[in-house]
Amino acid sequence: MARWPKPAEGSWTQHYPELGTAPMSYEDSISPEVYELEREAIFKKAWLNIGRVEQLPRVGSYFTKEIHAAWTSVIVVRDKQKEVRAFFNICRHRGNKLVWNELPREEVSGTCRQFTCKYHGWRYGLDGELTFVQQEGEFFDLDKKDYGLAPVHCEVWAGFIFVNLAPEPEQSLREFLGPMITDLDGYPFDQLTERYSYRSEVGANWKLYMDAFAEFYHAAVLHGNQSPDNFSAAAQAAGFEAPHYQLQGPHRMVSTSGVVTWELDPSMRKPMEDITRGGLFGPWDVPDLGELPPGVNPAKCDPWGLDSFQLFPNFVILIWSSGWYLTYHYWPTSYNTHIFEGNLYFAPARTPRDRVAHEMTAVTFKEYGLQDASTLEATQMMLESRAVTRFPLNDQEILLRHLHKTAAEWVDDHRNQQTGAAQR
Repeated sequence: MARWPKPAEGSWTQHYPELGTAPMSYEDSISPEVYELEREAIFKKAWLNIGRVEQLPRVGSYFTKEIHAAWTSVIVVRDKQKEVRAFFNICRHRGNKLVWNELPREEVSGTCRQFTCKYHGWRYGLDGELTFVQQEGEFFDLDKKDYGLAPVHCEVWAGFIFVNLAPEPEQSLREFLGPMITDLDGYPFDQLTERYSYRSEVGANWKLYMDAFAEFYHAAVLHGNQSPDNFSAAAQAAGFEAPHYQLQGPHRMVSTSGVVTWELDPSMRKPMEDITRGGLFGPWDVPDLGELPPGVNPAKCDPWGLDSFQLFPNFVILIWSSGWYLTYHYWPTSYNTHIFEGNLYFAPARTPRDRVAHEMTAVTFKEYGLQDASTLEATQMMLESRAVTRFPLNDQEILLRHLHKTAAEWVDDHRNQQTGAAQR
């Protein structure tokens, strides 16, 4: 249930009593057994964002996505009717991986008229139908209609492509997203198509990196050296608290007040920011995106900085007041490793100055991301020592409590379903 603005008394966390305020355990981030349950309970049941429609610009465009947490690979393709479809990346003959290049574990993309298995040459149309079998007469009562590619549930919201690996999803995508997310309908994601991408393998549980971007309590300290000394010192002295937090279903968001970089005293800016007219908060020349939907800046912060929407389980959309947005993905590969992906989206550059400002923002983001990631392996190592098992969280860390509680609830629901099935 949405609750805003913040009540005059009390705290955010105390107004969500179901979260509690006691010190929290991180056993769910260091237990191989919990991770195996999360694979079944979460990543095989939740709607997972795997890309955007701009990655499929024409009929026959495709890309693959490796979803390690669900032991699978998915093909996403635009078919002849220009619809976006998804299939498990497996040939129906002998189970060979269907679409890959030199290295079978790497993701690939391209354009084709059909998919052909490298092993025995079976062919499939863009609609997944089996169209050709090598030496078909050698098989026994083979009906090609029965051996099309195995479909994956696939839906698109606001240009974001989601898949659900369950045999039958418990909710439609829009039902799963809920009003807090679908109130972003109408945001011009489709106008922001200049993309910069980063990807890194991180030696920590996937939830720990989500935690790192779920609060700003760390910003003035961890990122202090990224700012001019006098600005950093002032930030550390003042601290930081976002003015708005919101929880709804399995999802959460935080909205922050803004810093208009180009209006700062020049001594508080980096020289390269002045030269490139870009930096962490985005390009200085803000595009006109028109009236924004009600889901953006729901608390009406003035000045407004950004909204960070965390879509369960592992997808984050950050919408910046300066007219661009970021996405983060956290793809588990084991209980203590995951792959982090970051994508920055801007309105297409019209001038060399625009392009330089975008690249400055992308490079600055990378540096901040590296700083956030730099603590994670050390955190994972010491959590696994179990020298300390309970950790106090402050009011700004409400989103952390919610993520871990939500993940635990999905695991508990899965256990109960398994127990019920066994008893029947």
